[in-house]
Amino acid sequence: MTPPAPRRILLLKTKSSPHDGYEEFFSSQESKPTFIPVLSHNFHTQNLSGIKGLLENGSLRPGPDRRYGGLIFTSQRAVEAFAEMVGGVDEAHLVSASQDLPLYTVGPATARSLTTLRDQYLPHATIHGAETGNGENLAKFMLEHYNALFKGQPQERKPPLLFLVGETRRDIIPRTLMGSDTEAEKRIGVEEVVVYETGVVEGFEGDFESVLRDSLEGGSGAGMTWVVVFSPTGCDAMVRVLKRKGDSIGEGAERRVFVATIGPTTRDHLVKECGFQPDVCAAKPSPEGVGAGIEKYMRNLGSR
Repeated sequence: MTPPAPRRILLLKTKSSPHDGYEEFFSSQESKPTFIPVLSHNFHTQNLSGIKGLLENGSLRPGPDRRYGGLIFTSQRAVEAFAEMVGGVDEAHLVSASQDLPLYTVGPATARSLTTLRDQYLPHATIHGAETGNGENLAKFMLEHYNALFKGQPQERKPPLLFLVGETRRDIIPRTLMGSDTEAEKRIGVEEVVVYETGVVEGFEGDFESVLRDSLEGGSGAGMTWVVVFSPTGCDAMVRVLKRKGDSIGEGAERRVFVATIGPTTRDHLVKECGFQPDVCAAKPSPEGVGAGIEKYMRNLGSR
């Protein structure tokens, strides 16, 4: 039996501008994507001002006194925060600082944002790690790549990396780069700077419940509704809504609402903190990764 195609895709994220890869992908798959913003972001102006000072006083220029040997970005919000700050820095300082400056990132979406920033402000910087897929793989990649840049040089000549983060993040990257499980000569110093803070959009729970109700009640009721979750933030509210709508969602063969996560961090939060098991965890944090996970699940569902 072939399962019904997804009728609605509810994306728990803010729609990216000017183009959103998830909208383009799911629209091309004849599924209707709906965006429900979950996260509100506030840039940490004081910490960003400190980074601006590093650019302006020459601390990021290449040479033996370079304070940081590269930057790490693992979220689009961190790229956006940096971009807002760096727009106020004199071009000469940016050109100088970008010489021999590696920018490490994870995932294609963040890499695309970082590429736009690099092309505009840091012309000589290079971008690495976009295909690693998650923080653990990125850390392993950096151990090889960054150490290769200083091969044959004393350990003290290897400056630390500057990691631009949100207030809530995993510690896998600094733990891997600096931890005791890594050979001493390969360890890389990491300094984290919080450049944005995250909260739940006011009214998200009500907005999600309203959109989900419309999806369940609209049309003939045929097809599935998939909820795609991009962050642990807001998971509690989502689960509360799903539990309240239990009778409408259905069970077993009559079930109509399914949940996919962008990756293991969000999946683990749902399982451990919310007691909720999602149906799909994307193998890669991308539109194609999410789509492939949903397609595989539906194919298996149809073969039962």
